[in-house]
Amino acid sequence: MRRRHRAAAPILVLLTLALIGVLYAAVGSAATAQASNEGATTNAQLVKQGQQLFAEGCSSCHGLGAQGGPEAPTLIGVGSAAVDFQISTGRMPLAAPNAQAPQKKVIYTDQETAAIAAYIASLAPGPQIPTDEEIDYEDADLVEGGELFRTNCSQCHNFTGAGGALSNGAYAPDLRDATPRQIYEAMLTGPENMPVFSNETLTPENKQAIIKYIQNMDEQASYGGWAIGSLGPVNEGAFIWIIGIGLLIGAAVWIGARVR
Repeated sequence: MRRRHRAAAPILVLLTLALIGVLYAAVGSAATAQASNEGATTNAQLVKQGQQLFAEGCSSCHGLGAQGGPEAPTLIGVGSAAVDFQISTGRMPLAAPNAQAPQKKVIYTDQETAAIAAYIASLAPGPQIPTDEEIDYEDADLVEGGELFRTNCSQCHNFTGAGGALSNGAYAPDLRDATPRQIYEAMLTGPENMPVFSNETLTPENKQAIIKYIQNMDEQASYGGWAIGSLGPVNEGAFIWIIGIGLLIGAAVWIGARVR
Protein backbone atom coordinates (compact mmCIF):
# COMPACT_ATOMS: atom_id res chain seq x y z
CA MET A 1 0.00 0.00 0.00
CA ARG A 2 1.46 3.39 -1.08
CA ARG A 3 1.57 6.13 1.51
CA ARG A 4 0.85 9.75 0.53
CA HIS A 5 3.60 12.24 0.94
CA ARG A 6 3.08 14.33 4.06
CA ALA A 7 3.15 17.53 1.97
CA ALA A 8 0.34 16.37 -0.33
CA ALA A 9 -2.50 17.68 1.87
CA PRO A 10 -1.08 21.22 2.33
CA ILE A 11 -0.26 21.44 -1.38
CA LEU A 12 -3.81 20.36 -2.25
CA VAL A 13 -5.24 23.02 0.07
CA LEU A 14 -3.01 25.71 -1.45
CA LEU A 15 -3.98 24.70 -4.99
CA THR A 16 -7.67 24.77 -4.05
CA LEU A 17 -7.31 28.24 -2.50
CA ALA A 18 -5.41 29.47 -5.54
CA LEU A 19 -8.12 28.15 -7.85
CA ILE A 20 -10.83 29.83 -5.76
CA GLY A 21 -8.86 33.11 -5.85
CA VAL A 22 -8.52 32.99 -9.62
CA LEU A 23 -12.23 32.28 -10.06
CA TYR A 24 -13.16 35.11 -7.63
CA ALA A 25 -10.90 37.57 -9.43
CA ALA A 26 -12.39 36.58 -12.77
CA VAL A 27 -15.96 36.99 -11.52
CA GLY A 28 -15.06 40.33 -9.85
CA SER A 29 -13.43 41.65 -13.01
CA ALA A 30 -16.43 40.66 -15.07
CA ALA A 31 -18.79 42.36 -12.62
CA THR A 32 -16.64 45.51 -12.59
CA ALA A 33 -16.49 45.58 -16.37
CA GLN A 34 -20.26 45.12 -16.57
CA ALA A 35 -20.84 47.91 -14.06
CA SER A 36 -18.43 50.15 -15.95
CA ASN A 37 -20.19 49.44 -19.24
CA GLU A 38 -23.57 50.10 -17.66
CA GLY A 39 -22.24 53.37 -16.18
CA ALA A 40 -20.84 54.44 -19.54
CA THR A 41 -24.15 53.61 -21.23
CA THR A 42 -26.10 55.58 -18.61
CA ASN A 43 -23.78 58.57 -18.95
CA ALA A 44 -24.03 58.44 -22.74
CA GLN A 45 -27.82 58.48 -22.47
CA LEU A 46 -27.64 61.41 -20.04
CA VAL A 47 -25.37 63.35 -22.40
CA LYS A 48 -27.72 62.66 -25.31
CA GLN A 49 -30.71 63.87 -23.30
CA GLY A 50 -28.75 66.95 -22.23
CA GLN A 51 -27.78 67.73 -25.82
CA GLN A 52 -31.43 67.69 -26.85
CA LEU A 53 -32.49 69.89 -23.92
CA PHE A 54 -29.64 72.28 -24.66
CA ALA A 55 -30.65 72.56 -28.31
CA GLU A 56 -34.23 73.35 -27.30
CA GLY A 57 -33.64 75.78 -24.44
CA CYS A 58 -30.09 77.16 -24.59
CA SER A 59 -28.73 77.07 -28.13
CA SER A 60 -30.57 80.21 -29.26
CA CYS A 61 -28.12 82.24 -27.15
CA HIS A 62 -25.13 79.96 -26.61
CA GLY A 63 -25.04 78.40 -30.10
CA LEU A 64 -25.76 74.84 -31.18
CA GLY A 65 -22.28 73.74 -30.16
CA ALA A 66 -22.22 75.85 -26.95
CA GLN A 67 -19.61 78.04 -28.63
CA GLY A 68 -21.35 81.23 -27.50
CA GLY A 69 -23.02 84.07 -29.34
CA PRO A 70 -23.04 87.86 -29.65
CA GLU A 71 -24.53 88.32 -26.18
CA ALA A 72 -23.81 84.95 -24.54
CA PRO A 73 -20.46 83.44 -23.51
CA THR A 74 -19.08 80.11 -24.65
CA LEU A 75 -19.87 77.20 -22.36
CA ILE A 76 -17.03 75.01 -23.58
CA GLY A 77 -14.82 74.30 -20.59
CA VAL A 78 -17.07 75.83 -17.90
CA GLY A 79 -17.75 72.38 -16.45
CA SER A 80 -20.83 70.78 -14.97
CA ALA A 81 -20.57 72.82 -11.74
CA ALA A 82 -21.23 76.12 -13.56
CA VAL A 83 -24.22 74.66 -15.40
CA ASP A 84 -25.70 73.16 -12.24
CA PHE A 85 -25.33 76.49 -10.39
CA GLN A 86 -26.90 78.61 -13.12
CA ILE A 87 -29.85 76.29 -13.76
CA SER A 88 -30.53 75.18 -10.16
CA THR A 89 -30.81 78.82 -9.06
CA GLY A 90 -33.10 79.75 -11.95
CA ARG A 91 -30.60 82.21 -13.43
CA MET A 92 -30.68 80.27 -16.68
CA PRO A 93 -32.31 80.21 -19.13
CA LEU A 94 -32.19 84.00 -19.28
CA ALA A 95 -35.30 85.74 -20.61
CA ALA A 96 -33.35 88.71 -21.99
CA PRO A 97 -29.81 90.10 -21.77
CA ASN A 98 -29.36 92.22 -18.67
CA ALA A 99 -26.66 93.60 -16.39
CA GLN A 100 -27.00 90.47 -14.31
CA ALA A 101 -28.97 87.24 -14.47
CA PRO A 102 -31.52 87.38 -11.62
CA GLN A 103 -32.41 84.41 -9.48
CA LYS A 104 -35.89 83.18 -10.37
CA LYS A 105 -38.11 80.12 -10.43
CA VAL A 106 -36.35 76.96 -11.63
CA ILE A 107 -37.91 75.49 -14.78
CA TYR A 108 -35.80 72.34 -15.20
CA THR A 109 -36.05 69.23 -13.02
CA ASP A 110 -33.01 67.82 -11.22
CA GLN A 111 -32.74 65.09 -13.85
CA GLU A 112 -32.86 67.59 -16.71
CA THR A 113 -30.32 69.84 -15.00
CA ALA A 114 -27.98 66.87 -14.53
CA ALA A 115 -28.41 65.96 -18.20
CA ILE A 116 -27.53 69.45 -19.49
CA ALA A 117 -24.57 69.58 -17.09
CA ALA A 118 -23.37 66.20 -18.35
CA TYR A 119 -23.58 67.38 -21.95
CA ILE A 120 -21.57 70.55 -21.30
CA ALA A 121 -19.03 68.54 -19.28
CA SER A 122 -18.60 66.17 -22.23
CA LEU A 123 -17.46 69.03 -24.49
CA ALA A 124 -14.31 69.91 -22.51
CA PRO A 125 -12.84 69.45 -19.02
CA GLY A 126 -14.05 71.86 -16.33
CA PRO A 127 -15.03 72.08 -12.65
CA GLN A 128 -17.27 69.19 -11.69
CA ILE A 129 -20.40 69.28 -9.50
CA PRO A 130 -19.17 68.87 -5.91
CA THR A 131 -19.94 65.57 -4.21
CA ASP A 132 -21.90 65.17 -0.98
CA GLU A 133 -18.61 64.64 0.86
CA GLU A 134 -17.16 67.88 -0.50
CA ILE A 135 -20.10 69.98 0.69
CA ASP A 136 -20.38 68.27 4.09
CA TYR A 137 -19.52 71.10 6.50
CA GLU A 138 -20.47 69.42 9.77
CA ASP A 139 -16.87 69.10 10.97
CA ALA A 140 -15.69 72.41 9.45
CA ASP A 141 -14.17 75.19 11.56
CA LEU A 142 -16.79 77.93 12.08
CA VAL A 143 -14.27 80.50 13.32
CA GLU A 144 -12.02 79.92 10.31
CA GLY A 145 -15.05 80.21 8.05
CA GLY A 146 -15.88 83.61 9.51
CA GLU A 147 -12.34 84.86 8.99
CA LEU A 148 -12.26 83.59 5.41
CA PHE A 149 -15.69 85.08 4.66
CA ARG A 150 -14.76 88.49 6.03
CA THR A 151 -11.50 88.45 4.08
CA ASN A 152 -12.78 87.20 0.72
CA CYS A 153 -16.56 87.70 0.55
CA SER A 154 -17.85 90.47 2.81
CA GLN A 155 -16.71 93.33 0.55
CA CYS A 156 -19.50 92.41 -1.88
CA HIS A 157 -21.91 90.17 0.02
CA ASN A 158 -21.97 92.21 3.26
CA PHE A 159 -20.75 90.90 6.63
CA THR A 160 -24.05 89.10 7.11
CA GLY A 161 -24.28 87.67 3.58
CA ALA A 162 -27.25 89.91 2.75
CA GLY A 163 -25.68 91.07 -0.52
CA GLY A 164 -25.13 94.56 -1.85
CA ALA A 165 -24.96 96.80 -4.90
CA LEU A 166 -22.06 96.73 -7.37
CA SER A 167 -21.21 98.95 -10.33
CA ASN A 168 -23.03 99.12 -13.68
CA GLY A 169 -26.32 97.77 -12.35
CA ALA A 170 -24.86 94.55 -11.00
CA TYR A 171 -25.23 93.33 -7.44
CA ALA A 172 -23.98 90.66 -5.06
CA PRO A 173 -26.91 88.39 -4.18
CA ASP A 174 -28.15 87.41 -0.74
CA LEU A 175 -26.41 84.18 0.32
CA ARG A 176 -28.64 83.22 3.21
CA ASP A 177 -31.08 81.18 1.11
CA ALA A 178 -28.41 79.49 -1.02
CA THR A 179 -27.79 75.76 -0.58
CA PRO A 180 -24.34 74.44 0.41
CA ARG A 181 -23.86 73.00 -3.08
CA GLN A 182 -24.74 76.31 -4.75
CA ILE A 183 -22.31 78.19 -2.49
CA TYR A 184 -19.54 75.70 -3.25
CA GLU A 185 -20.24 75.86 -6.99
CA ALA A 186 -20.25 79.66 -6.94
CA MET A 187 -16.81 79.73 -5.30
CA LEU A 188 -15.57 77.09 -7.73
CA THR A 189 -16.83 78.73 -10.93
CA GLY A 190 -17.10 82.48 -10.21
CA PRO A 191 -20.49 83.36 -11.75
CA GLU A 192 -21.25 86.90 -12.94
CA ASN A 193 -18.87 89.41 -11.28
CA MET A 194 -17.60 86.97 -8.67
CA PRO A 195 -13.94 85.88 -8.85
CA VAL A 196 -13.06 82.20 -9.14
CA PHE A 197 -11.84 80.57 -5.92
CA SER A 198 -10.28 77.36 -7.18
CA ASN A 199 -9.26 74.57 -4.83
CA GLU A 200 -5.72 75.94 -5.02
CA THR A 201 -6.91 79.36 -3.81
CA LEU A 202 -9.43 78.11 -1.25
CA THR A 203 -9.08 74.45 -0.38
CA PRO A 204 -12.18 72.23 -0.07
CA GLU A 205 -11.79 72.50 3.71
CA ASN A 206 -11.76 76.31 3.41
CA LYS A 207 -14.92 76.20 1.31
CA GLN A 208 -16.63 73.95 3.85
CA ALA A 209 -15.73 76.39 6.63
CA ILE A 210 -17.18 79.33 4.68
CA ILE A 211 -20.36 77.37 3.96
CA LYS A 212 -20.72 76.58 7.66
CA TYR A 213 -20.34 80.26 8.53
CA ILE A 214 -22.98 81.31 5.98
CA GLN A 215 -25.40 78.61 7.12
CA ASN A 216 -24.85 79.69 10.72
CA MET A 217 -25.85 83.31 9.99
CA ASP A 218 -29.58 82.52 9.99
CA GLU A 219 -29.28 81.14 13.52
CA GLN A 220 -27.78 84.35 14.92
CA ALA A 221 -30.07 86.80 16.69
CA SER A 222 -30.07 90.50 15.77
CA TYR A 223 -28.64 92.02 18.93
CA GLY A 224 -29.05 95.56 17.59
CA GLY A 225 -32.82 95.33 17.37
CA TRP A 226 -34.53 95.63 14.00
CA ALA A 227 -32.00 94.39 11.44
CA ILE A 228 -33.57 96.27 8.45
CA GLY A 229 -32.32 93.59 6.10
CA SER A 230 -28.82 93.60 7.67
CA LEU A 231 -27.64 95.74 4.77
CA GLY A 232 -25.33 97.90 6.85
CA PRO A 233 -25.02 101.56 7.90
CA VAL A 234 -26.16 103.04 4.58
CA ASN A 235 -29.51 101.30 4.85
CA GLU A 236 -29.83 102.19 8.53
CA GLY A 237 -28.83 105.83 7.89
CA ALA A 238 -31.35 106.14 5.08
CA PHE A 239 -34.05 104.84 7.39
CA ILE A 240 -33.13 107.36 10.08
CA TRP A 241 -33.15 110.30 7.66
CA ILE A 242 -36.21 109.42 5.64
CA ILE A 243 -38.43 107.95 8.36
CA GLY A 244 -37.02 109.41 11.56
CA ILE A 245 -36.35 112.97 10.41
CA GLY A 246 -39.51 112.86 8.31
CA LEU A 247 -41.61 112.08 11.37
CA LEU A 248 -39.93 114.88 13.33
CA ILE A 249 -40.63 117.38 10.55
CA GLY A 250 -44.22 116.20 10.35
CA ALA A 251 -44.61 116.57 14.11
CA ALA A 252 -43.10 120.09 14.00
CA VAL A 253 -45.47 121.15 11.19
CA TRP A 254 -48.44 119.72 13.09
CA ILE A 255 -47.45 121.54 16.29
CA GLY A 256 -46.94 124.80 14.36
CA ALA A 257 -50.38 124.46 12.76
CA ARG A 258 -51.98 123.89 16.15
CA VAL A 259 -50.30 126.98 17.68
CA ARG A 260 -51.70 129.23 14.98
